[in-house]
Amino acid sequence: MNEPSERRSLASTRVTRAVAGLSTKLLLLTILFVMVAEVLVFVPSVSNFRRQWLMERLQAAQIASLAAEAAPGGRLPAKLRDDLLDRARVKAISVKHADSRSLIVQMDAPEQVDAAYDLRDASWADLIGDALMVYAAPDNRVIRVVGEPGFNPGEMVDVVMEEGPLKAAMLKYGLDILGLSILISIITATLVFLALDWLLVKPMTQLTRNMVRFAEQPEDPTRIIAPSKRRDEIGTAQRELAAMQNELSQTLSQKTRLAALGLAVSKISHDLRNMLSSAQLLSDRLAEVKDPTVQRLVPKLIASLDRAIRLCVHTLDFGQAQEAPPSRMRFELAPLVEEVGDSLGLPREGQIDWMRDLEEGLEVDADRDQLYRVLANLCRNAVQAFESEPGCVGTISVFARREGAVVMIDVADTGPGVPEQARDRLFQAFQSVARKGGSGLGLAISAELVKAHGGQIELVGNEGGATFRITIPDMVVELERARRRRA
Repeated sequence: MNEPSERRSLASTRVTRAVAGLSTKLLLLTILFVMVAEVLVFVPSVSNFRRQWLMERLQAAQIASLAAEAAPGGRLPAKLRDDLLDRARVKAISVKHADSRSLIVQMDAPEQVDAAYDLRDASWADLIGDALMVYAAPDNRVIRVVGEPGFNPGEMVDVVMEEGPLKAAMLKYGLDILGLSILISIITATLVFLALDWLLVKPMTQLTRNMVRFAEQPEDPTRIIAPSKRRDEIGTAQRELAAMQNELSQTLSQKTRLAALGLAVSKISHDLRNMLSSAQLLSDRLAEVKDPTVQRLVPKLIASLDRAIRLCVHTLDFGQAQEAPPSRMRFELAPLVEEVGDSLGLPREGQIDWMRDLEEGLEVDADRDQLYRVLANLCRNAVQAFESEPGCVGTISVFARREGAVVMIDVADTGPGVPEQARDRLFQAFQSVARKGGSGLGLAISAELVKAHGGQIELVGNEGGATFRITIPDMVVELERARRRRA
């Protein structure tokens, strides 16, 4: 297995483990939180159980005290006394009325009291603390409990009792609560886990696996996730992921196409340079012909061949997608515009008029060959727009002026204009094709060349024909902008 495949396999394994870990953590955390909730319920419930148990003992003691008070002379036989105390599970009973206090009954030998509790004014915090203390206390403690059972209003009952039976009852109650809590926790945790697994974990698993699968072959459109119809955050994540994958897949496909195109261009440029060199030699021989027309056209032909050869060399030197940095100099713009018109055969009698309106002696600070390509691309697009409309007659105009340290050049035509569907991506490669058979590269190349000069190209008018504006600042201005960006 090669290294990329091993990385993908390891990534997939890590994702699977991460998802499994997420499910396990979700289940354990759900059980833990439910158990914490049960503990929060358990503590006050045990406290309440202890209070109720002690109140039952006080009520039983109060009933026993009524029987003792009804005995002749207020004295009970020893056997009956022990039987009443045993039924009430206490060792001594004392009753206090509004104005008196009397010991009703007690064992023969009073025992030492280890702790005393008053249920009349005990707070919830005291009751909870006393209940928890029962589990930690020795089994043979003797306690005293005071309270008002409520059979006779205003009557207070005071008993002495062993704490062992209370502790045993609380242990049994605690185990029952614990078992019920575990059962409730398991059921609740299972339901919560299944719900969260269906709502969150499984969709996240699908998202993660899709991302890993898409990463293995991002140019395959079948690996793009199919978003569900959910309207929550998961649905939004699925739709955004699908949109991102679509865009990335298209971008990679375009880059693959550009790479293949670049390789083809490099091969063509290599052979074309040799052909142009031969044509250049032939043009040098034409310069010896004494015909005036030949003498007028040969210098322009030689300049065009030189420019084409340099372009082929730059293509091979700088790669398929990168233009050479501009070699700027100040030159007069009018001869360059005339050269562009001659190369396109403008004007064309009865078809296309060729108008130039430039400030006299206007100079521009730019790379002459690159600016030639920009103007030639714009004017060629205008010519092709006329040619695409049979019988269409119009004018191509070039206007130029200087505003301070900036030269502004407008290339306008009276043709059909730029179609609506091409305006949004006008300067993107392969995206702005507005006519059948076009490559979609002319405006993209022009925009790149102008940007390299620190300038801007934009469509400023589309009514009655298209008007493109080129703005090129002088080199001093561009250097100052670069200095400010670095600062």
